[in-house]
Amino acid sequence: MGGKKGETSQTKDKVSRAEATYRKRFDRHLDELRWLYMELYDNGSMFAELCDNLYRFYEERAKDLKKLDREREKAPDWYKKNDMLGMMLYIDNFAGNLRGVQEKLDYLKSCNVNYIHLMPFLDTPKGRSDGGYAVADFRKVQPQLGTMEDLESLTAACRKEGINVCVDFVMNHTSEDHEWAKRARAGEGEYMSRYFFFDNDAIPNEYEKTVPQVFPTTAPGNFTWLADAGHFVMTSFYPYQWDLNYGNPRVFNEMMYNFLYLANKGMDVIRIDAVPYIWKELHTSCRNLKQVHTIVRMMRMISEIVCPGVLLLGEVVMEPEKVAPYFGTVEKPECHMLYNVTTMATTWHTVATRDVRLLKRQLDIVSSLPKEYVFLNYLRCHDDIGWGLDYDTLLLWGFEERSHKQYLNDYFQGYAGGSGSRGELYNADPVSGDARFCGTTASMCGIEKAGFEQDEKAMERAIRLDVTLHAYMFMQSGIPVLYSGDEIGQINDYSYKEDPDKAADSRYLHRGKMNWTLAKQAQDEKSVEGQIFAQLDRLEKIRRSKKAFVTQADMRTLDTGDRNVLCIDRSFEGEEIIGIFNFSEFDKEVSLSGIEGEYKDMFTGRKMRPEKIMLSAYGFYYLSSVTKR
Repeated sequence: MGGKKGETSQTKDKVSRAEATYRKRFDRHLDELRWLYMELYDNGSMFAELCDNLYRFYEERAKDLKKLDREREKAPDWYKKNDMLGMMLYIDNFAGNLRGVQEKLDYLKSCNVNYIHLMPFLDTPKGRSDGGYAVADFRKVQPQLGTMEDLESLTAACRKEGINVCVDFVMNHTSEDHEWAKRARAGEGEYMSRYFFFDNDAIPNEYEKTVPQVFPTTAPGNFTWLADAGHFVMTSFYPYQWDLNYGNPRVFNEMMYNFLYLANKGMDVIRIDAVPYIWKELHTSCRNLKQVHTIVRMMRMISEIVCPGVLLLGEVVMEPEKVAPYFGTVEKPECHMLYNVTTMATTWHTVATRDVRLLKRQLDIVSSLPKEYVFLNYLRCHDDIGWGLDYDTLLLWGFEERSHKQYLNDYFQGYAGGSGSRGELYNADPVSGDARFCGTTASMCGIEKAGFEQDEKAMERAIRLDVTLHAYMFMQSGIPVLYSGDEIGQINDYSYKEDPDKAADSRYLHRGKMNWTLAKQAQDEKSVEGQIFAQLDRLEKIRRSKKAFVTQADMRTLDTGDRNVLCIDRSFEGEEIIGIFNFSEFDKEVSLSGIEGEYKDMFTGRKMRPEKIMLSAYGFYYLSSVTKR
């Protein structure tokens, strides 16, 4: 780490300061990092190699990224404010390619978005990509989307505009087209050891006794027989996605180098895909094992050493109280942020049943967790909706699991419960009755049906439900994330059925191309698109203007005396916001016990008293106190 001949004293001072900064970070984590690594691998030479490469990636990190790292180290809660609003988007669907996304930054800013999750864009084989989650090369962009140079150009432009960029890091598996997989298939022992290869079915059969199946109907089993290689290989998701063996330190080291390579391309957030699956152990479920937390903790320390401005977002599909361990502890943190998956599913259950009790219970659990925990909240995303609800509680209220799942799927297909929703099932299993659901927010709220039938009253009601759901989402603790197209009420796209590579996967129903013709209507408040866009804009600006919306605010639910109406109270440093949301198609009158004085709805300016609040069908209020309580 010495200086080069001919350097000026000023340059040498900068180099020495940079080295001192790195050394301080490295020394802070060295003992714990070494202890965890050696506990897992007991391999000193591989640990030494890892440490040498950490400094190499630090040296390669651009000056402006290092400057941002230092700024964020001084303000570690920078992402916990009330101004964070995300949007997830597919690059090709949104703007064709990476350069196209860069050209659309003004549009993203008009949506008040300052965090974009670029859905998987790394190189994947055509027709065997699982939506981009079967990576063939972690250091190459899909050719039709651009190049790594285009990616760096986009992230640099985003930094200038104050927009954070998120990338998916698929670390549980690689594509069978990855170089490692090709060499493993050819029989090279070094590369076979990076996966789980078996020359007979004895051990795979033992795994199958305890390991659940991810896709029992479309990809049954956890192993695939490779006739040409004469071996079984572990494939938890699809046959073309080969699980990596993190029991091999070479796998961990190389994947950390890929992680840091992507961080150095200007990423602000790295989403770790399928976190609970990454450690496999015979005679276990191969889910949520303690070694997973060791690996994520080491990733967090590696990030804090090389690129402390980068956040780790964990994809853990479980209820919040079971997700919480992936935050780690205050002293030994793991992920910075996690998805609030169960609350999303419970929200749509509430829409279908008009019964807020389970949602209220779910929100109370989230609000009881430490305020350091940051959840990403959303109504819809790129994936299907699985009905992983709290059926033990629902059974107490008369909801039996199988029949209720059937009702939810029937409701959102538009077959039951007076539904206006439109959508399709995914991975339906006629034996178990299980199925997941696909559809956009707008179509699930009734906008598609109302538009097709040219029913103005139904459209007004559908728009109101759409906006109310977004208003409710913004009241949750954490960071709200829109799915691209939701800001203009984009509906289901059935054209995927015409593409042979997509026709079998109904998730493409809500992964349609951005309709830029309709997006132009966003400025016309008489249009459907304009009504939704303008109202979301108002909600987003209210959220930014009130400190009660910061992540660290106190949040609680209040009793409304009506199962159709949810009430959320947020407060921070003397400021209070009360959100009231009607999940039914009927006008409601509710009273908030224990709340007194006069309040004003920040959305409409209307004044009211909490002992008599009139809510329109699918309506909401954001109440701010006018008089002292």
